[in-house]
Amino acid sequence: MKINIQEIQPYEADGVVYHADTCLPLVDAAKRKKIKFKALARHTYPGDRLDENTLGLNSIGYWDANEPQDWGLDWHRNEGIEFHFLETGTMPYAQENKEVVLTPNHLTITRPWEAHKVGDPCVGMGKFYWVIIDLGVRRPHQDWTWPNWISLTPSDLTRLTTILRQNEKSIWKTDQRVRDCFLRIGKAIDTDKKGSNASKIRLLINYLLILLLDLMNTGDIVLNESLTDSLRSVKLFLNELDKNLSENWTIELMAESAGVGVTRFTYHCKRLTNVTPMRYLTMKRLGLSKKLLEENNKLSIAEIAYMCGFATSQYFATVFKKYEKCSPNTYRLKYTIDNFQFT
Repeated sequence: MKINIQEIQPYEADGVVYHADTCLPLVDAAKRKKIKFKALARHTYPGDRLDENTLGLNSIGYWDANEPQDWGLDWHRNEGIEFHFLETGTMPYAQENKEVVLTPNHLTITRPWEAHKVGDPCVGMGKFYWVIIDLGVRRPHQDWTWPNWISLTPSDLTRLTTILRQNEKSIWKTDQRVRDCFLRIGKAIDTDKKGSNASKIRLLINYLLILLLDLMNTGDIVLNESLTDSLRSVKLFLNELDKNLSENWTIELMAESAGVGVTRFTYHCKRLTNVTPMRYLTMKRLGLSKKLLEENNKLSIAEIAYMCGFATSQYFATVFKKYEKCSPNTYRLKYTIDNFQFT
């Protein structure tokens, strides 16, 4: 098993949530022989290296756990769309606000912007497959570009893409054909020697996409075009901002991370928050600073300023006093006194 630690460059975004998942708990479990693991991958994903014949395929593989496990894959996003399939056993799984226990023949779909985790907190016993395809997007409004070896007709590929983009259903119960397809994928992975099964893998992924299109065309799918609007991309960025307040944000960098231009980003931000992007950022930073002042007396003002993204403690104190009408130290002292009196 090999791990390539190179950075993935196709999409630049500040914040760890868009770094490729290295699946380190999975790698560790395989090294400890807790599971059988086999994968073909590129970039930071673990497994034997994929070659240029499958460009756009980031990872394809499975693990097989036949004893209780002590690890899980915490919340993460992938550099592409991911299809999971459970052949046997049970698997705790969560995606955005959905938490379920997968059973045999369940398939999950996660778009690049959808956070998900496997395990609660530990994975279950079972054989679990995945396929990750990079579509050149990280935000809902961006146009998808499938690898050039995807051979569905233009109309079928457009229909599949539209369904995947314009609905949020993430968990499907599949049939024997999908199960057989993943079994064949597993065999192709097992017997691959430095790309010798690239043609088989390409054909099997194309067949899987055809099966998924059949499944979705017969399902009760309601399409919602607003899910592909740039407003949703800006909303997702703003929702994630709390995790990345220490970044050296400018309005240009925020717009770039949201995948839109500065004018459109400013317009959508004002619609969603009723304030400008920089004002919203300041509000979020001040909110975090007050929480840190209240909950951690050991942190210095300079440390809090840095953690909240302020360039200097002096600038932090100036901004804080402008909006809170007192200094950070005074705020902390007042909170401590009020809290002590209350208790």
